[in-house]
Amino acid sequence: MQSINRFFYGPSPQEKVRGWQRRLKTEQRHLDREIRQLDAATNKARMQLKQLASKGDTQNARILAKEVVRSNKQRGRLHVSKARLSSIEVQLMQQMALVKVTGTLQKSTEIMKLWNSLIKLPQISQTMREMSMEMTKAGIIEEMIDETVQMEDDEELDEEADAEVDKVLFEITNGKLGQAGSVGAQLPALNDAEEEEERRQMEQYREQLNGLLSG
Repeated sequence: MQSINRFFYGPSPQEKVRGWQRRLKTEQRHLDREIRQLDAATNKARMQLKQLASKGDTQNARILAKEVVRSNKQRGRLHVSKARLSSIEVQLMQQMALVKVTGTLQKSTEIMKLWNSLIKLPQISQTMREMSMEMTKAGIIEEMIDETVQMEDDEELDEEADAEVDKVLFEITNGKLGQAGSVGAQLPALNDAEEEEERRQMEQYREQLNGLLSG
């Protein structure tokens, strides 16, 4: 009988919720993997940053430090998104309890609010869009009006970049960089071959970080 009902009417509310929960767990694992990859690339960039600092290459060190700042921000977004996915799981468990009483899924403004933030994250936006259509059809959330809102761009980073970069430089290089005006006179300059090699490595780390930050 259950298989006949599924054929004519589709999955039951309980089956829909369990399916969504499985997909949310998959996306959480996806974000965990993104965080590990981002941490690994950031650690490599930090090591390169220390080398640049020790050789007095202030200009390239600041460029790389800005990428570290961006990666730190992205790491924070990913952790927040993981927490929101967990919150949606809790809300879906409450939906399961309601189904036992009412027999139907109920509209949830809390899930809607969480979904609006998650759908903007490039790493999981496609899955979130697909699931939002299913949840809209099931009556849990309303149709997304604007799904194309972008994550904060580099303009916001630029507003605080100088202070943040100085902070990161000072922290990572044990105070060698991050103190304006004092670095060039204290640290030796690079020769041409060393400068070219440092630049090549720095670009490599920047490309790795940018690949992860762009999703």
